[in-house]
Order: sequence, then C-alpha cells, then structure tokens
Amino acid sequence: MIKIYLSTILGEYRITQAELARKTGIRPTTICEIYNETIERINLQHLSKICEVLKCNVEDLLQYIPDDEYYANRKRPIKKLNKKHI
Repeated sequence: MIKIYLSTILGEYRITQAELARKTGIRPTTICEIYNETIERINLQHLSKICEVLKCNVEDLLQYIPDDEYYANRKRPIKKLNKKHI
C-alpha cells in the first residue's frame, strides 16, 4: 500500500488544494484525488511539480507500507466479483 501525505503537508503549510492546483498547473480534480488518496496512478511530472512548489522530496509525499501492516487494524476492501466467473 502506498500512503500519500499531501493532505498532511498542505495542512502544515496552510495551502488549499485550489492554491496548489494554480501554482502547479495540475487540474484541481487530480489534486483532489491525490489529496484524498483515491488516485490510482500518479504522473511523475505531477509529483515533480508538487515537490517543487512545496519544496519537499517525493519521500515526504509518499510512503510504502506493507499490506499486512496497513490492514492490521483495517478491513481489506471487498472486491466485486464479476458474475461471468461465478
């Protein structure tokens, strides 16, 4: 599991998602998906722009957490089965 700390960093710097979108040129929807950790893929150029604006490193934004550790106190998401395979 990859944990994204954009919400934490923006809170520390008191920067809104809209302000970050303006400063980076990244669509507000994309910033929102990164902020809420709902994004499935992150563009490397976007990461670079975010790091440049926030003056941080990629490792400040992202952290790898082994699935077993991450889900130790959480329920695993339930995957929907495709009815064709039943």
